[in-house]
Amino acid sequence: MTESTPNAYFVALGEDRYLPTDHAGGAWRDDELHLAPVAGLVIHHLERWREANVDASLAYSRFTFEVLGQIGKQEISLSTEVVRAGRTIELVEATAIIGDRVTIRARAWLLQRSDTADVAAHEFAPMPAPDECSDASSLLDWPGGFIRSLSALQGPGRRAGRAKAWISSEYDLVAGEPSQPLAEYAKLLDTANGIGVRQEPNAWMFPNVDLTLHFFARPTGRRVGLDTRVAFGSEGIGVTSSVMHDERGPVGTIQQSLTLRRLG
Repeated sequence: MTESTPNAYFVALGEDRYLPTDHAGGAWRDDELHLAPVAGLVIHHLERWREANVDASLAYSRFTFEVLGQIGKQEISLSTEVVRAGRTIELVEATAIIGDRVTIRARAWLLQRSDTADVAAHEFAPMPAPDECSDASSLLDWPGGFIRSLSALQGPGRRAGRAKAWISSEYDLVAGEPSQPLAEYAKLLDTANGIGVRQEPNAWMFPNVDLTLHFFARPTGRRVGLDTRVAFGSEGIGVTSSVMHDERGPVGTIQQSLTLRRLG
């Protein structure tokens, strides 16, 4: 990182092309990017595409990111196509090309908004408020530029495979163009797999090969609350499940499929 590095994870190059900064660096390898800011960038791209191409009554309800290989620390080129067109329900796919290779395919459902305030309800437990939590520098004891850019507050009851935390960052998603609010929130969500670890990352690798976000409410603000559980199976497969919150309450869920690998 140099003095000229902007306080952002990406720099816009124009024509849906972006250059990552050192702040987007991954946790497992020095030559890769962390999925979290890349997922935020894809949502930023999809939101801009939606505003230009889709009726304003439609909103994103789900995003699924399939990671097809190492997310190289190189220029990212994004494109979008409609998979299933419709007036009230639409499915779109965004593709991220890194180093001349399709690295991420992300599909997103758009659903028509309507007034359902009179029946709105959920059964998710509330998060402890940020001012009820303690500093959690130990939660972020991972390498990489992205993790170094974060701040965390830890809720009570943390143990292996279980954690509640508030994550925030002072860094913008994109330098050079206004970022979408949903993307600024979502850029932090892939951190869920790192806050409730079951095994130390110097002894085990447990990267997620996907990231699926379901929203039932539109989040506000740039602080993310994660109520996270991690399960390791007996055959090398795991899953991280989280309820995501903003400071008003729960807004949706996160699922991450893990591949477990013993180191050494």
